[in-house]
Amino acid sequence: MTTDNILLFALLVAVFALLIWGKWRYDVVAFGALIVGVLIGAVPAANAFSGFGHPATIIVALVLVVSKGLSNSGAIELISKNLVDASRSLRAHIAVMASFSAALSAVMNNVAALAMLMPIDIQVAHRAKRSPALTLMPISFASILGGMITLIGTPPNIVIAEYRNDVLGAPYGMFDFTPVGLACAVAGLIFLVGIGWKFLPQAATTQSATTELFAIDEYIVELQVSEGSGLIGKRVNELDDIAEENEAAIVGMIRRGKRLPGMARREEIRKGDTLVIKVDPDRIDNLVGAGGLEYLRGNDAGKRLLAAEDLHLAEVVVPQGARIVGRSALSMRLLYRYGVT
Repeated sequence: MTTDNILLFALLVAVFALLIWGKWRYDVVAFGALIVGVLIGAVPAANAFSGFGHPATIIVALVLVVSKGLSNSGAIELISKNLVDASRSLRAHIAVMASFSAALSAVMNNVAALAMLMPIDIQVAHRAKRSPALTLMPISFASILGGMITLIGTPPNIVIAEYRNDVLGAPYGMFDFTPVGLACAVAGLIFLVGIGWKFLPQAATTQSATTELFAIDEYIVELQVSEGSGLIGKRVNELDDIAEENEAAIVGMIRRGKRLPGMARREEIRKGDTLVIKVDPDRIDNLVGAGGLEYLRGNDAGKRLLAAEDLHLAEVVVPQGARIVGRSALSMRLLYRYGVT
């Protein structure tokens, strides 16, 4: 082996090790590998960023944009709502979801299609009281099968089409893969729905574990001290009896939009102060009545949460008389407006 071969092999091993380690983000590892490749001479400096302009990269990026648009529009949720039924048998559910996954993968990137269907499948599994592990792998296989049907269904099809264009001067068309890809997809789906799903690993988690995943234990709720509350003038540490009666814990206090240092246990409570309380959902109304408190109706906290860049799982209390009572997430366009599902 030449020195270049040894350096390139060492770089690949290092990249593989970093990906397994998982400490750094994948894109950081990939970009770092590119820079190191240029520095050691494995990648010509003039061609270091040529891959960003490769047709395969551009097509995949555009497909992801379209996929995100479909997701934000609520189209996928609307279609799945009419297709998915928790009362179906496991085989029937796999048949419907696998077919939908394959069809969706044929017109968009199969990875994006799978990412959009997984939350739906998990919700249905919860309603049907069965483990999601029984159905997630079948729809994953189905998305792979569906991706073979068209040019844009899966990145390998795009790459081979571009390679054909470089060698023969003519790329594959959008539906050139369809005759073979569709036959393979149909055969694969028939096997998957027929007997294939029986060979999949049995769920390692039971329904009780699934229920526990979705169970609501305790809220961290913000309750505001209303005018005329009996708590006004008292110190926070004097509320221990009320909190104990309702199996709650006061974990902080907010005044004029700022969190007071520590738990502010010796602070005197004023009108308009907000108490941050950890409490069981069933006890919130009792606590509100006993302390003369009210649900925080301001929008600032919600806006800060909805504007966050990271993905959050949040439990939110809908107070009595709220404008959203009786409305669905689709009618409020939560996904389109805030990216909330």
